Amino acid sequence: MKMHYIKTIIKWVKKDIIFLVISVVLLSCVSYLLTVVPLFYQHAYDKIIMNNPDKEVRLPEFIVWFINKGDKPLEKLLYLGIALVTVQLVRALCMFIASLANARLSENTAYKLRYNLYNHIQNLPYSYHTHAETGDLIQRSTSDVDTIRAFIGNQLPEVFRIIFLFIFVVAQMFRINTVLTLITLCVVPIIFSFALVFFKRIQKVFTDTDEAEAKMTTCLQENLTGIRVVKAFAREKYEIERFEEKNRTYANLSQKIINSLSFYWSSSDAICLLLIGIIITVGAFLTLKDTITVGELVAFSGYVNFVLWPIRQLARIIVDFGKSTVSFKRIEEIFNEKDEYIENGKLKPKIKGNISFKNVSFTFADSNLATLKDISFDIKQGETVAIIGKTGSGKSTLAHLLVRLYDYTSGSIKIDGVELKDIDKHWIRKHIGMILQEPFLYSKTIYENIGITLDKPTDEVIYNAAKMASVHDDIIRFEKGYNTLIGERGVTLSGGQRQRVAIARMLVSHLPIVIFDDSLSAVDTETDLAIRNALAKTKNMTKIIITHRIATAMAADKIIVLDDGKILEMGTHEELLKNDKVYKRIYDIQTAIEREFDLERGE
Repeated sequence: MKMHYIKTIIKWVKKDIIFLVISVVLLSCVSYLLTVVPLFYQHAYDKIIMNNPDKEVRLPEFIVWFINKGDKPLEKLLYLGIALVTVQLVRALCMFIASLANARLSENTAYKLRYNLYNHIQNLPYSYHTHAETGDLIQRSTSDVDTIRAFIGNQLPEVFRIIFLFIFVVAQMFRINTVLTLITLCVVPIIFSFALVFFKRIQKVFTDTDEAEAKMTTCLQENLTGIRVVKAFAREKYEIERFEEKNRTYANLSQKIINSLSFYWSSSDAICLLLIGIIITVGAFLTLKDTITVGELVAFSGYVNFVLWPIRQLARIIVDFGKSTVSFKRIEEIFNEKDEYIENGKLKPKIKGNISFKNVSFTFADSNLATLKDISFDIKQGETVAIIGKTGSGKSTLAHLLVRLYDYTSGSIKIDGVELKDIDKHWIRKHIGMILQEPFLYSKTIYENIGITLDKPTDEVIYNAAKMASVHDDIIRFEKGYNTLIGERGVTLSGGQRQRVAIARMLVSHLPIVIFDDSLSAVDTETDLAIRNALAKTKNMTKIIITHRIATAMAADKIIVLDDGKILEMGTHEELLKNDKVYKRIYDIQTAIEREFDLERGE
C-alpha cells in the first residue's frame, strides 16, 4: 500500500476512529477465539478419547475446568461440546458487533466524502465545468465513493483480522510442532509474493476499466439529455452503435479482469492445496513416529487452513485496494482542482447598477489569443444597453466577466465605483441576474421553477414576474396552470416559454442588474416588445441585452457593437445609423429581410 493513500484513508476516518478501534479490538478477540477451536478437537481425541494424561493441555484453564466437571468420557465430551458452542457464540457476537462498527465507520466516511466532493464540485470554477464530462463526475461521486466505502468497511478491518489471526495461529502451531510450522511458513512468502505480482499486473486494467465505465456513463448521459435532437435527426441507430462501442470496450476490460482473477484464484488454490497435502503427508509420518498425536495433527491441519486462506484473502484485499487506489486517485483529482473562492474578494458593497469597463482584456487560460481587447464603456444605473455582434465576437464572455464566472486578464471593471475583483463572488452573483439563451429548468412545477430563488415565494410575486415576462397567459392555459410539472430540463415547454419562465425566475428577485444573453431569441417580435416595455417600467434596474436582433437593440439607451473582441461602434440607434458603418449594414440587411418576408405573406 502506498503511504499517500494510507494517510488519505486516515484523514477521512479520523473523526470516526472510535468505530475502527472497537472493530479492531473485537476482531482480535474473534481471531483468538478461532485459534482455540482446533484445540477442542485435539483435546477431545488426546485427553478424552485416548485418555492420554501425559499429553500437554493447550486449551485455556477455565475451559478445561468446565470440561472436567464431567466424570465419564461421554460427559466430558458433552461439556466440551457446550464449551465449543459457547466459544463460537461469543465469537459470532464479537463478529456481529465488529460488523456494526465497520458499517458505521464506512457509511459515515462515505457520507462525508460524498458531501465534501459535491461541495467542492459546486465551488469549482466555471472554466472547469466547461471542460469536464458530466457522466465522469457522476461516476466519481457515486461508483468511486462506493468503492472506497466498501474498502474501508470491509477490507480495512479484514487486514487487522488477518494480522491478528496470523500471529495467534503461528504461535499455536509452534506449540504443536516446529518442523511442520516452518514448512508452512516457507510457503507463505510464495503466496504473498504471487499476490503482489498479480496486484501490479491488474492495477492498470482496473484503471482502464474505470475510465471505460466513465466514458460509457457520459455517452448515456449525453444521449438521454439530448434525446430530442437524436429523434429529430433520426440518429437512434448511430447513438445505439456509439453506446455499443463504449459498452463493448467496458465489457472487454471487465472480462479481462475476470479472466485474471480466475487465473489467480485457481493458481493460489493449487499452491494452498499442495501445501496441505505436504503437511498431511509429513504429519502422518511424524504421527507414526509418535512425534505428534493424531489429535495434534488434526488441530495442526486446521491451523494450516487458518494461515493459508487468510493470506490468500490478503491478496484479494490487495487487489481490492488496487481498485480503491484508482478511485482514490480519481476523487483526489477533483479535490486537487482549485476552488474558485480561494481567489475571492471580501467586499459586499451596496449594488445600485452603475458599471464601468476601462481597458478590459481577457484571454482564456488555454489560449494565446485575447477574446476581449481593450474594452471601455460606462453604464449608468437604470440604463438599458444592447450588445450586438456576430457569433464569437465576445458578447457572452463580456457578460461572464460581470458575474465573475471568468476574471478579466487586465484593465478594470467597477460596479458602483468598487473594483469587481474586490467584491465577493457570491455577493455579486446574488445581485446580477443572467438569463441564458438555453436556460436550465428543473423537473418541478412552473410555480416552483419561477420561485426557486425565493425562500418564501408568494402568488402575487410569482404572478407579477410571469406577467412581466409575458408568460402568465400561456401558463393559465395549461390544465394545471402554475402547478403544471415541467419535464426534465423543461422539455415539455416550447423554447420561447422556457426563456420566458427563466426571465420570470430572474425578475422575482428584483435585482439591480440583469443580463439577457440572447435570451429573447426564441420569442416573437411582439412578445419581445411586450417584455422590453415591461422591463422599461423598472426605472432603477440596469439592463444589458445581448442580441442579434436589431429590433431588440434599437430601443436601448446605448448600443455596443462588438467584433473580434473589440468595440467597433457605440451610441444610440439614431447615432449609429448616421455613422453608416457596421450597425447600419446590419440594420439594412435585417430590415430588407423583414420587408421581403412581409411581401411574401402578402402584407
